[in-house]
Amino acid sequence: MKNLVALVATAALAAQGTNAHYIFQSLAKGTAKGVPYEYVRRNTNYNSPVTDLASNDLRCNVGGATGGNTSTLELNAGDQFTFSLDTAVYHQGPISLYMSKAPSTAAEYDGSGDWFKINDWAPQFSGGQATWTMTDSYSYTIPKCIPSGEYLLRIQSLAIHNPGAVPQFYISCGQVNVNGGGNASPTPTAKIPGAFKATDPGYTANIYNNFHSYTVPGPSVFTC
Repeated sequence: MKNLVALVATAALAAQGTNAHYIFQSLAKGTAKGVPYEYVRRNTNYNSPVTDLASNDLRCNVGGATGGNTSTLELNAGDQFTFSLDTAVYHQGPISLYMSKAPSTAAEYDGSGDWFKINDWAPQFSGGQATWTMTDSYSYTIPKCIPSGEYLLRIQSLAIHNPGAVPQFYISCGQVNVNGGGNASPTPTAKIPGAFKATDPGYTANIYNNFHSYTVPGPSVFTC
């Protein structure tokens, strides 16, 4: 009986591993690996993707509409930050960073306002091959010119590894308070949902056939 129980448990773990994906679960200042869900809103769909382009879950994932017990990370404009995952990204597709300024506190904000993009990790093409940035952490900097205040800092992996199937969004939102900012008004902005369309070339791309260029879905990247 003990052997049977062990066999069933092993099979269950194997099934979980087969269905496993990845999740951006921590955010930290600099290049450190942060504490899971200290500054990142905890999702409630395990590590499953969001696939509905009309869903509010595209903002901060399922269960991420409010901050709950999530703390807010203090950063200065121009500071480096790092998102870390439970396991490295392994689905091809772009990684993007977005920000949205909260009307009051980041913890209370549902992300229904305007979003602007601060970076894309798009494919690099060389020798007829595309190379994607697939790793277990992603570092970037807070734009120096954006106004001080509390923001949602959103990271997304758009998985387009299975042409013909519905692309998958892997999303997390961190909460940050930006100090020492400027007076820029970031543009262009977009609403989420609404920023991504089923007709976007970067959404429908076949990465295995005649793939020589790529445009990341969503607004263009804001720079100071």
